[in-house]
Amino acid sequence: MMITRYRPRPDTTMSLAFCGKDNNSAAYNVDAGVLNNGCFLDALTVVPHVFLLFITFPILFIGWGSQSSKVHIHHSTWLHFPGHNLRWILTFILLFVIVCEIAEGIVSDGFNQSVHLHLYMPSCLAFMAAITSIIYYHNIETSNFPKLLITLLIYWVLAFVSKTIKFAKYTEHGIGLRQLRFGITGLLTLLYGLLLAVEINVITTRRYMCFAYAPEVKPPEDLQDLGVRFLQPFVNLLSKSTYWWMNTFITSAHRRPIDLKVIGRLPIAMRALTNYLKLREAFESQKRPQSSHPQGSKWIWTALRQAFGRPLLLSITFRFLADLLGFTGPLCISGIVHHLSKENHTIQPPVKHLGMYFISSQEFLANAYVLAVLLFFALLLQRTFLQASYYVAIETGINLRGAIQTKIFNKIMRLCTSNMSMGGMTVGQICNLVAIDTNQLMWFFFLCPNLFAMPVQIIVGIILLYYLLGISALIGATVITLLAPVQYFVATKLSDAQKSTLEYSSERLKKTNELLRGIKLLKLYAWEHIFCSSVEETRGKELTSLQNFALYTSISIFMNTAIPIAAVLVTFVAHVHLSDDADLSPAVAFASLSLFHILVTPLFLLSSVVRSTVKALVSVQKLSEFFSCDEIGDEHEPRATILLNSTNHKYQALPLKVVNRKHPVREDWNSFALQSEQEDEPLAVEEDICIKITSGYFSWIDGTPTLSNVDIKIPFGQLTMIVGQVGCGKSSLLLAALGEMQKISGTVIWNRLPTLDGEGSESPTDAAAEGDIRKRGAVAYASQKPWLLNTTLAENITFEMPLIKQRYKAVIEACSLQPDIDILPQGDQTEIGERGIILSGGQRQRISVARALYQTTNVVFLDDPFSALDIHLSDHLMQEGILKLLREEKRTVVLVTHKLQYLPHADWIIAMKDGSIQAEGTLKDIQNSQPELFEQWKTLMHRQDKEFEKTVDENMTVLERKNLRRAMYSREALKTEEEVEEESVESDDEDNMSRVMRHRATIPWRSCGTYLSSAGLLLLLLLLLSQLLKHSFLVAIDYWLAYWTSKVITAKIDAAAHNCSLVQDVGFSHSSYLLVFSLLCCLGIVLCLATSVAVEWTGLRVAKELHHNLLNNIILAPMRLFETTPLGSIVNRFSSDTNTIDQHIPATLECLSRSTLLCVSALGVISYVTPVFLIVLVPLAITCYFIQKYFRVASKDLQQLEDSTQLPLLSHFSETVEGLTTIRAFRYEPRFRQRLLQFTDANNMASLFLTAANRWLEVRMEYIGACIVLIAAVASITNSQYNHLSTGLVGLGLTYALMVSNYLNWMVRNLADMEVQLGAVKRIKALLKTEPESYEGLLSASQLPEGWPQRGEIQIQNLSVRYDSTLKPVLKQVNAHISPGQKLGICGRTGSGKSSFSLAFFRMVDTFEGRIIIDDIDIAKLPLQTLRSRFSIILQDPFLFSGTIRFNLDPEMKATDSMLWEALEIAQLKPVVKTLPGGLDAIITEGGENFSQGQRQLFCLARAFVRKSSILIMDEATASIDMATESILQKVVMTAFADRTVVTIAHRVHTILNADLVIVMKRGVILEFDKPEVLLNQEDSVFASFVRADK
Repeated sequence: MMITRYRPRPDTTMSLAFCGKDNNSAAYNVDAGVLNNGCFLDALTVVPHVFLLFITFPILFIGWGSQSSKVHIHHSTWLHFPGHNLRWILTFILLFVIVCEIAEGIVSDGFNQSVHLHLYMPSCLAFMAAITSIIYYHNIETSNFPKLLITLLIYWVLAFVSKTIKFAKYTEHGIGLRQLRFGITGLLTLLYGLLLAVEINVITTRRYMCFAYAPEVKPPEDLQDLGVRFLQPFVNLLSKSTYWWMNTFITSAHRRPIDLKVIGRLPIAMRALTNYLKLREAFESQKRPQSSHPQGSKWIWTALRQAFGRPLLLSITFRFLADLLGFTGPLCISGIVHHLSKENHTIQPPVKHLGMYFISSQEFLANAYVLAVLLFFALLLQRTFLQASYYVAIETGINLRGAIQTKIFNKIMRLCTSNMSMGGMTVGQICNLVAIDTNQLMWFFFLCPNLFAMPVQIIVGIILLYYLLGISALIGATVITLLAPVQYFVATKLSDAQKSTLEYSSERLKKTNELLRGIKLLKLYAWEHIFCSSVEETRGKELTSLQNFALYTSISIFMNTAIPIAAVLVTFVAHVHLSDDADLSPAVAFASLSLFHILVTPLFLLSSVVRSTVKALVSVQKLSEFFSCDEIGDEHEPRATILLNSTNHKYQALPLKVVNRKHPVREDWNSFALQSEQEDEPLAVEEDICIKITSGYFSWIDGTPTLSNVDIKIPFGQLTMIVGQVGCGKSSLLLAALGEMQKISGTVIWNRLPTLDGEGSESPTDAAAEGDIRKRGAVAYASQKPWLLNTTLAENITFEMPLIKQRYKAVIEACSLQPDIDILPQGDQTEIGERGIILSGGQRQRISVARALYQTTNVVFLDDPFSALDIHLSDHLMQEGILKLLREEKRTVVLVTHKLQYLPHADWIIAMKDGSIQAEGTLKDIQNSQPELFEQWKTLMHRQDKEFEKTVDENMTVLERKNLRRAMYSREALKTEEEVEEESVESDDEDNMSRVMRHRATIPWRSCGTYLSSAGLLLLLLLLLSQLLKHSFLVAIDYWLAYWTSKVITAKIDAAAHNCSLVQDVGFSHSSYLLVFSLLCCLGIVLCLATSVAVEWTGLRVAKELHHNLLNNIILAPMRLFETTPLGSIVNRFSSDTNTIDQHIPATLECLSRSTLLCVSALGVISYVTPVFLIVLVPLAITCYFIQKYFRVASKDLQQLEDSTQLPLLSHFSETVEGLTTIRAFRYEPRFRQRLLQFTDANNMASLFLTAANRWLEVRMEYIGACIVLIAAVASITNSQYNHLSTGLVGLGLTYALMVSNYLNWMVRNLADMEVQLGAVKRIKALLKTEPESYEGLLSASQLPEGWPQRGEIQIQNLSVRYDSTLKPVLKQVNAHISPGQKLGICGRTGSGKSSFSLAFFRMVDTFEGRIIIDDIDIAKLPLQTLRSRFSIILQDPFLFSGTIRFNLDPEMKATDSMLWEALEIAQLKPVVKTLPGGLDAIITEGGENFSQGQRQLFCLARAFVRKSSILIMDEATASIDMATESILQKVVMTAFADRTVVTIAHRVHTILNADLVIVMKRGVILEFDKPEVLLNQEDSVFASFVRADK
């Protein structure tokens, strides 16, 4: 008998009945016993479900949650009961099987004449009960009421029994596996049995019934710590897989920005310390078998595998499952379309048992609706597994990064200093290990699952294609595989292009950085355009290499879109031509289309995975080289093993400490304090000797000793001075005593120290350190090159010691830091260092000394603390700091110095010569034993004293302060837009707050507009048109395929009607269809190329425009901008922001436009196929909108947080490497490790939250995608069955629905990325708004007299000047007249306006009243460029550019060699330059580091001499030159510039005694203006008092 599946039943009017109302109904027949009635068996299974629903509903809804508030933990996440995950998994499987049972019931019911409710109603109840059971269980578990679980126990028993009876009866009646319902019943029996077993397990472990006492259970430590907000490891399975716990976190980001407080602390298992211990154990376990030290990269790989292999295996498993489930999509589409196109299919009538129809699984799967639902579930599962795989891989990668960074840090702490100083390892290389190589490894771990999953995906895909299309599938697959090597080639080319771009951009940055640092000099000399064009030239090279980068990127993008089209084209052409009876039905066509899309993905990933693997191998090689570097001294060896044992015990004990609720868990490194080894008693040393070195030979690197035959002793509580010529090994001696050098032979003995009187004990570490190290306690050490931390000034001085007000004040006073602190914007709370205020050398040195003075260690080492200080400060520091503070505390002080005049103060003197000790003893001893040495000292001391008596108050320090003050002149303009934005967030104003929040939620359309408009109209039109056309063609290709295949079906039906075997026999030909198809495909491929080129071209054009405008704007900006904006933030616009615009925005823009248009076109196609879909689209679209809105804000915050937490981490590494000797001298390793752990954990925390947020979004978007597929499938099936929609269009609709689910989350992710990246455009745009200086003048250069100014006559009339129109004037109504050739001296106290006076000549300041007339021309009328190019100025800060000496003296290349040599001779530099290789072409390094401060100043003088202008201005130019050179210079200036006008701003008043005129200034007004001798004769003149003070 022929039965079609869904006929409207004739008796629909009949009322429903549980057992049906068929005429021949056996439903109510109980002759064979009630249990042999099928309907009764079904009714029996209803009982347990009804029981559960009735019992649990009241409990769930009445007064729940009243108990949970008592527990002060994350109670909602504490999972109390064992077997928790198993229960969730079983419940999920149970739900799926029940859905199948419902579907099976409905399908079987289709064969009955009346409705048989018993076939599916009990299953519906079972479904409700299963959901209720898990909700009920979850609530009981989180509030810890195990006794209530008894309800579930009863339910499982009843359900298991009723299903077992049903199953037994089926078996008895000979129903077997051929019938689907038999299999389902068997599965359900098994599942209920397993759930019952889980329940019994809970009873036996938690003993809440049937036992006398129940064990007490404590929550995990992490959940007791309310600071832990990352709950992924602790929540239940459903929340884990859908990231449900993230909901509140992501939605709250809308109300307040996410910062470190919001994200809290890491769970213990994810902290860097935990992972480091895991990794270290893996390293140790490899050491044990062999006695030798295993080395090389294999060692590291094995350790990584041991420590982090297991979670990676889990990730790979998830990935396999996801990939295999991914193939259900094409198969289900094929099935659905196939069944719909079988117009007249017949089905065997199902078998009847127990008065019911039973269908087989084939019949079940032949139902299109069933396939649609199956597809929906498969998609949900696949997406969940895929996201789980990503999450686990990324989390493992992040943990691994933390562990390796900690390991690198521990290695740094033990590195030999010689490795650093001898260039074995530079700070840069170490920072690269941390910043780049650890990230490479992390990325490798992210992509690792792909390595294993890709081959499987490709093989399965090709097998399925072969099954669908036969041999032609292999031809298509070959096209894809052949293009894979091309793809790899392009990828390698891309990375090469990126490398060369990087080289050029770092060169450009170096030039830009120099340009910005020397901007004042460039403006004063009118050289900005020379340097600007030099930067532009490098930028040109960078753009050329960016062009290559763009080219390969566009090829890569093109291949991504074109390969699937080409493969499909080749396959179908082959398929049609190879066989006459080719089956090109919609089912085959669209299934293979989907399979090609799946196949292409692994092949694109291939290139990046292979690249990542290669990079990871290189990184591990680098790490293994680094880990095998030399370590300091052998005495540390035994400590490692002890540290290990103690650590393990400590760590096992950790979870029991519940104290940590008050403080964060500080897994102090001190808690793994290196347990003291019981060492031998120290050798007997004289009581009063602190350090004794006997016959010591020390070297930096193996080979010749730097210090030889050293025999010294340093007495307790006294001042020891070490003197000697430069390079004789004074600093090395200190470091040898500290154990920093390689000891070749000899002994170093540190005597045990009696504790300090009056100061309490030694430093906290000392007490612990007593037993630790056989050698010494902590030493307060101030190195020769001052080392500061990137924190506040106060923290740099206290250096992690408690702040004792009195002591702090005394130290500040001794180092004369108060005046400097007063200038700083936030006093001693000002950040100094890279991210804060840049201090001068002397200020840094004094802070470094202050730190050593502030510590309470017994021993203080000061390495040449006076080198960067002038005499006043040196004397003050010597008297107040060293002789008073340190002496009074009876501290042992070792001072290295060149200032011999302090020798009389020394209690003990060590004189060195060429790496050995020349003399040792008190000054008296040396006078007796080595009289000639003493005489030599005496003459030097005398000379030094003489020199230094001549200095004024207006000394170097004052200059430094003045510089600082100028930089501070107004910090208001300092704030970037974002800081202002943040400040407004902090304000309490509520509506303000909401406005800012609204601002955070909107997409920066303005910046987007700026970006696109920079490309120009033509490119924009091209971009838009090509994108729209490309997507229209892509849709057209698929639409034509649908049309063609539908025609094939019609032809087949015709052929069947005419009894022909082939479609060709009824006059159907593929060729015309194939021609159109091929044409469309080819056009599509061409358009793919056009769009990818257009996007990259636009990107290039914008990059070029924006950088060009930015550079030119900055070059012409007034000096105010550079004085009020930190250099770093301007440099950032040129570095990271430009890089974002160059390389990241184009790619993101392409991805965004592609995914958006694909989604739009897909939704369009589905709506065209089934218009009903539009109704459902509305709620889905609204959901999508809110998800993306919340996600974007959270994602932006988290990305910024990740970047901002990475900075302190990297700078902590570079600080540590630079200050290694200081840290080790202070014995501060544990504290620095502690800080490292905090920084690493903060960074990892941000990364983890960002990952979880991305997964949160993707899971939601994927689920929405799955819903779209389900709705589209159901709608098109219904449409096809009732409205005869062509099967080709059904296939088309379903293929596109599958595509949407892939591209939805890409769209949102790219939108979020785009928003962050457009921030770069916004910041650059803000700088572009800077008003430039007015470079135009009323007179052109040609209207000026030839060689102006020739005479150099200066008239100043009523001049008033200010730095900015918003600030007070710095010069008020100044009048002066200087005749040609006169020498004018200007003096006055700091801040009196002397420098402003010199800047007024160059119009660097805002002249708002009066004028300056030079040689009868008002300088206000001249173009700036012309004006500035006619004067010379020497600034007090010498600035040299990297390049040749010739370039530094004359960048314009106007002077001849002889002129240059003459200038060098005048500046006393000729002999120096003569000896250099290359003479004038010798290279000057960045900042002129290869010359001393004095020599740099002389070069600047030579530079002024080269430009032979008739007016020279010297702005405190001799500040950093010693007296002798200065006097030579004064003479030179007088002779070489005899006929020119010279304006000198005096630093030492005696330098202007020979001037023709002197101006004394005070607060911007001229106090005195006359000849010096006239002023000196007036007793009460200010000038006279200056000169007297100077004597």
